[in-house]
Amino acid sequence: MKYTTLKKTSIQISEIGFGTNAVGGHNNYANVNEDIGKQTVQEAIEQGITLLDTADAYGFGRSEQLIGEVIQDCRNSLVLATKGGIEKLDDGSIRLNNHPDYLRNAVEASMKRLQTDYIDLYYIHFIDERIPLSESIGELTRLKEEGKIRAIGISNATVEQVKEANATNAINVLQSPYHMLDRSAEQELIPYCLEHDISFIPYGPLAFGILGGKYQPDMKLDDGDWRKDLELFQPDVFTQHLARVEKLKAIASEQQLALPNLALAWLLQQPGVDAVIPGGKRVEQIHDNAAASGIQLPASTWNQIQLILEG
Repeated sequence: MKYTTLKKTSIQISEIGFGTNAVGGHNNYANVNEDIGKQTVQEAIEQGITLLDTADAYGFGRSEQLIGEVIQDCRNSLVLATKGGIEKLDDGSIRLNNHPDYLRNAVEASMKRLQTDYIDLYYIHFIDERIPLSESIGELTRLKEEGKIRAIGISNATVEQVKEANATNAINVLQSPYHMLDRSAEQELIPYCLEHDISFIPYGPLAFGILGGKYQPDMKLDDGDWRKDLELFQPDVFTQHLARVEKLKAIASEQQLALPNLALAWLLQQPGVDAVIPGGKRVEQIHDNAAASGIQLPASTWNQIQLILEG
């Protein structure tokens, strides 16, 4: 496993992380098996993955709890990244809440669930436009000064929101969707991060499963699967993507790689990308994803991929 350092910090992270939405994320996936979820976290650690990415919205805290149960013997060798700013109301509905008091309470609650006295990287999960970002980031900066968090991130933000959040140069990491089938982050977000010394960590690096290479045109997502509403999975778009996937599989085969490893290696060679955080519901997925670390795609392969993605 190769490692890198988060921008403007001394925090070392594995270039392959583990996105844990499916670990306890009962509100996002159907038929979540918590025992297997804990096994995937353990497998990630055994594969040298140190960056564990979660959120208090994944299972409304259950993902954090399960991770906390697994990591006690090795917590200080890990980089725990979690997110807040989504409030569950008494009636079961949710709303965005980036108020400073709410974020402080959310950090404290995440620390308790994770069984830790500090969080390495804390993100605002989604932007609450009711609250000036200067207030939200100001509170996270105070929490950083108090030693409760070590780095500040922002997720699901426009470039204008990132600029506003970074007005005092406080942002260490931006997390945003980016993968072979959606390269919109290349237009403004990644250039801004490169210019302002911000680590860019894409989520959904395998296009939320499509670049796993195993989906068929008649595949249907289960009821309760949050991906059902994504444009990627709408029938016409999905079919077009699967056609690209078949071509990418051939390139992967030429390089003696599995398609997911080709997709992850491609991302890691993109300017500005410091790490990727693929998810996984099975132990073998975590094992296989870790093998993408250190792969260097030759220029000829890179050019073939570009032709497919731009075609």
